[in-house]
Amino acid sequence: MTLRLLVVEGNTAADRARHARSRGAMPSEAYAEVLRELAPDAVVDLCFPADRQANLPDAAGLEGYDGVALTGSSLNLYDMTSEITAQIDLARAVFAAGTPVFGSCWGLQVLTAAAGGVVRRNPRGREMGIARKIAPNDSGKAHPMLAERPAAFDALAVHQDEIETMAPGTTLLASNSMSEVQAVEIKAGRATAWAVQYHPEFSFGEVSAIGGALGGRLIDEGFFEDLSTLMRWRADLDLLEADPANKAVAWRHGLDAEILVKSKRRSEIGRWIDAMVRPTRSARGRA
Repeated sequence: MTLRLLVVEGNTAADRARHARSRGAMPSEAYAEVLRELAPDAVVDLCFPADRQANLPDAAGLEGYDGVALTGSSLNLYDMTSEITAQIDLARAVFAAGTPVFGSCWGLQVLTAAAGGVVRRNPRGREMGIARKIAPNDSGKAHPMLAERPAAFDALAVHQDEIETMAPGTTLLASNSMSEVQAVEIKAGRATAWAVQYHPEFSFGEVSAIGGALGGRLIDEGFFEDLSTLMRWRADLDLLEADPANKAVAWRHGLDAEILVKSKRRSEIGRWIDAMVRPTRSARGRA
């Protein structure tokens, strides 16, 4: 029997359209493609809780899925607009359904808020492009999500917010110098969530496109001296998108196999499917 997966899009309709124009797909569509590559037997649905009057599954409907994945977003959780509170409510419904859930970046923040934690603007600023030296702690080293990761690794990332207070039932798994909370497990309701502050589903091209969209803000924040420097950085990412084995570009940016090799870069999601999603399907009698 096929896996039934749901991708919860974190962006508004306007932001989805902008992203699709630059990348050819909405974030949820790109995430769904990653899931299908990791689980070729999966049927993946999308939902859009930031849309007014969106048709969203309730707890009973969510229990019909074998796994739920939450995308990133350009929203800031502490603004608590209706587009945001709808996503928190849906995350609580996922917890109530007992369906395994994975959150990337914004997804981590929504799941944390749904379980009783707090999100803030990172006082250290934006983590842009590559999250460096993410280090699993003892709990992380023993956790199946990070079982394939070394003592420290880099990951694709774009975020300016972070977890200030972890929710009850959270186990911290990994940190780096930018954010203490880089990877967690959250137990809430009847469900277990695995979530990370970085983006294991991203490609180098995705980060390049986001860098282009942020543009002058990255120059103002000191990441690049000027537009030409930003464009050279984006060009390097596009080269890695076309050829991850490009040694010159990888050396220039200090990148290794943990981020260059697609299977390693996505290992957290792959482990979630194998360790959480498939066993849940079997336990529910859908094997």
